Amino acid sequence: AARKIGPVVFAAALYELSVAGTCSFNDLAARIDEAEGGLVSRQAVAKRMGGPCVDFLQAILNRVLARRCTAAAKAEAERTRYGRVLVQDSTVIRLPARLSGEFSGVSNGSSAVCSARIQVVYDLVEGAFVRFSIDPYSRNDLAVAPELELRAGDLTLRDRGYLLAAEIQRHLDVGADCIYRHKFGTIYLDPETGEPIDLPGILRQRGAIDMDVCLNNPSRTPVRLVAAPADEETANLRRARAKRDTKGHAPSKELLDLMSWTLFLTTIPRERASFRQILDTYGLRWRIETVFKAWKSELRMHRIHNVSANQLRALLIARMTVLANGMRDVFHRAREAIHKLCQKDLSMIKTFRYIAAGRTTIAEISQALGQGPQLNGQLERLARYCTYDRRRRENFNEKWDRWIEASALG
Repeated sequence: AARKIGPVVFAAALYELSVAGTCSFNDLAARIDEAEGGLVSRQAVAKRMGGPCVDFLQAILNRVLARRCTAAAKAEAERTRYGRVLVQDSTVIRLPARLSGEFSGVSNGSSAVCSARIQVVYDLVEGAFVRFSIDPYSRNDLAVAPELELRAGDLTLRDRGYLLAAEIQRHLDVGADCIYRHKFGTIYLDPETGEPIDLPGILRQRGAIDMDVCLNNPSRTPVRLVAAPADEETANLRRARAKRDTKGHAPSKELLDLMSWTLFLTTIPRERASFRQILDTYGLRWRIETVFKAWKSELRMHRIHNVSANQLRALLIARMTVLANGMRDVFHRAREAIHKLCQKDLSMIKTFRYIAAGRTTIAEISQALGQGPQLNGQLERLARYCTYDRRRRENFNEKWDRWIEASALG
């Protein structure tokens, strides 16, 4: 006989199938039937995939994101001056054309692509996600930059796509710090004269700089501008990328010349951080790229079939919940345990690949971690199959541990 679908079993089935690839109503009905017994039709599943379902799943995700940090994360926060090190970035996923009314994309004379932009905020100290959002493609990084919640004692690492003078001022107002890459076209003013500085000329004359400037906004926001020469290989790669990204429009000579330097804007005083420390700290931002890689390749975030708007949001929220819960309750804790017990560093990509292949589940790893500070079969397998290979190049865990140990900005 047909049976009523409860919210818990519905959510559990959706979480499981959401990271296995496309998740149709028929797939959900079959999985619920397997788990609970009784006939479940795809029509019954479709009927429940409405606005209230999306709200229910969003409430669960919010609870996961709001959970308190681990004792180990608190200990790390106490060893640096920053309570949170926030990395924000976005990734774009392609959507079915039927969703173009709610979302947007890019188009030319012959075709149009519908896309969504997913914003992610990740706290490196806690090893956990702070925020997700699903936005139309046209809502770019500049538009969402002011929505980031800032607290006193935060450090944010965002790329130049989020760079606004008002954002740097907001950091100063709340007692937070930030590091940005220089954005071409930004005007810097001499704090004494109020006149624009000749940045290319100063760089050619001095080679490296560490100077106080003001931004060209009404409040004349003070900021520290630091730069050092880049090696020729790096500079040439930047120029090649700039020429490729301009899509037929030649980059200006000034832009190409500036690519011979690595430039940062920061609110961190020079007595607390050298250029090298700022460079190393900003390099931690690449952690979010690893998250996106795991997200797309192992958790199949980009695989979207011909879904409705509500089905899309439910599917993406489910995948976000699996990722957020996995990072907080499994990866971060397992990384600490395996490092302590086996002196090995757990790889995020390998761990999520191992889970996605069906060799274990988040629940099984969490259960193994709950058995206490001892090496068991589950952790031993993770240590064998999901850790970094020995190599000269530092992995992220080593870079992060070195940053914490050195208290580079503390």
